[in-house]
Amino acid sequence: MRGELLLWGVVALASKAPVAMAPLALVFLSRQSAGGYTLGATLASTYVVGEVAGAAVLGPRLGRGGMRRQLSAGLAVGALAFCATAFAGSAPAPVLIGLALLAGAAPAACPGGIRALLTRLVADGAVPRALAAETTLTQLTWAAAPALVVFLALQVHTGAPLTLGALLAATASYLLLRLPESQDPAPAGPAAPPLARTLLSAWPVYLTGAASMAMLATAELVLPALLEERRIAVGWSGPLLAGFALAGAAGALCHGLRAWPGSVRAQSLLLLACTAGCLFLITVLPATPGIAVGLLLAGFFQSGVMITRNLSLRGHLPPHAHAAAYSVLYAVGAVGYSLAAVLSAVALDLASASAAIRCGVVVTLLLTAVSALAERRPVRRPRGTTR
Repeated sequence: MRGELLLWGVVALASKAPVAMAPLALVFLSRQSAGGYTLGATLASTYVVGEVAGAAVLGPRLGRGGMRRQLSAGLAVGALAFCATAFAGSAPAPVLIGLALLAGAAPAACPGGIRALLTRLVADGAVPRALAAETTLTQLTWAAAPALVVFLALQVHTGAPLTLGALLAATASYLLLRLPESQDPAPAGPAAPPLARTLLSAWPVYLTGAASMAMLATAELVLPALLEERRIAVGWSGPLLAGFALAGAAGALCHGLRAWPGSVRAQSLLLLACTAGCLFLITVLPATPGIAVGLLLAGFFQSGVMITRNLSLRGHLPPHAHAAAYSVLYAVGAVGYSLAAVLSAVALDLASASAAIRCGVVVTLLLTAVSALAERRPVRRPRGTTR
């Protein structure tokens, strides 16, 4: 079992790193081309659109069996798209946009599918600790990825980060097939409802995922403007966001050390509110140390949101829907991030950076309230589903 978990860890790291590196890598690929930073931003946003579309379309197919083969194929296609993009820096913009879309879409079901594989490798009682470990790995990967991209792009070649992403995705594609084949859970009987209806029944949990990612977008995208507003060097944004991610890793470890009181759904809502409150703090605490304190606390609580929302989803849906539901959660989270990015840009045009962050906090709290009210209402589950 230990060997299987170690192999899973290598697969998870090799599949997560290209995703964490891709947006910034696409920006550096294009920054010295005719399109410059504008083309880079377009490619990065296209990549995210591909992730949303791929997770929404390919994720639900994971519940139909053959999950390992589907995930491996998606990673293989993604590796080819990454590699082609790395060597096509001077290609016309439509070609680059198409490759970025494919690179985002093809492996988009992997985060949810690989998480589902982890929960099948461990006993039910160990699932919270396993998800905490996965969240820690995710946070550490996202903390290290920007520095790695900058180093490779500036010191090696502008296409080097994407080439590394291709190699990692190809490695994950191969190793996935070496993980033990687990029997895909089947719907409970011939009267089981359609998978789409089963997945939609968990919409309040998806809403918390969107709220969580909206907060992340607010913190990441408005922070440089906030630093300029406070007359603080914009270069501090890198270390501050790295601290945010590392605090998330520490929070995930702490959350996995013990069982916490209350239902995971209540924990998720509470942690979401705490994260929003900590983000509000960075708009009122003075100077760099004050902003750092707010971000560190927000990162610490944010990782708990990630763990508890996955546990909530797992408890709400039958086993055969878990992999597809994790992918839908990933897609909805990306939509929440994108919408928050747009709202932040509008708010920055109309008001200050502090006001933009406060608007993001208000939106997050409203989404949290809607989700909490929906959970308090009795839900009629289709026949054939189980808790």
